[in-house]
Amino acid sequence: MGILTIDFPSRYASDADDYLRQGLAARDALAADPMILFTIAPHAPYTVTDETFERIATLAEELDLPVHMHVHETEEEVERSLRVHGARPLERLDRLGLVTERLIAVHATQLLDAEIDLLARRGASVAHCPASNLKLASGIAPVVKLLDAGVGVAIGTDGAASNNRLDVLGETWLAALLAKGISHDATAVPAWQALECATLGGAKALGLAARIGSIEVGKEADLTALDLSAIENQPCYDVISQILHCAGRENVTHVWVAGTPVLLDRIVTHAENPNIADEVLRAAAPWHNQVRQRLRQAHTATTT
Repeated sequence: MGILTIDFPSRYASDADDYLRQGLAARDALAADPMILFTIAPHAPYTVTDETFERIATLAEELDLPVHMHVHETEEEVERSLRVHGARPLERLDRLGLVTERLIAVHATQLLDAEIDLLARRGASVAHCPASNLKLASGIAPVVKLLDAGVGVAIGTDGAASNNRLDVLGETWLAALLAKGISHDATAVPAWQALECATLGGAKALGLAARIGSIEVGKEADLTALDLSAIENQPCYDVISQILHCAGRENVTHVWVAGTPVLLDRIVTHAENPNIADEVLRAAAPWHNQVRQRLRQAHTATTT
């Protein structure tokens, strides 16, 4: 769970100190739950001040928390940082003590070779969100260069506003294909490596590789089972390649988290309310009407 931090007010918090105070209070309140872990999550370099970043760096070190942040997502972000701070975002963050093994740099589509080297030397990770980057025309993370340099790469989705599907398997497939297309190398990011980014890569980025991310003796039993018996998945010569390039989330039948089943025969085991979808639709109705009205206005403006 991310302790969101930005330097402007919202309905949730009045300023950066308030965001941190409330987030840390939530962390303390949930400390007894082993399934809920926290990161500090400043939104992006352009929404957080140097003073707040310095405090975040101190807190991350004192509490041993990862720092999750959108970094180098767009060209405009980099250009703005150069105008306002006289430095590219990663240079500024490094100066403020944020580029460490705790950093999860989300997106990272606009990287110079020297910045890739910096991430590698500091032990930072990148969360690659290809569908979001494509939908927003932000660019594409140089995954092959990152992996070749030894930078840890995890697979992310970003939020529903810029992705919609939130499909980790689909995201991993897209990441593998983009890596091949950009590098003009069909052998780049093979299926096993793409799935490793989606599993162990994420665990390493969060500092949890000793607990989760791979099937090993002594690790927690976080497992996903897929049914590949349907005709569209036959014949199957290479299970790893089949999972990445042919199967999808519709083939997932069972999921266990720390050995506890949370999905059995495609049925969520812990859903307290079977009518939760109806409740969501009722709660979303006012927003739905507002969004429809704004879409009509936007359509009218572009066609007149």
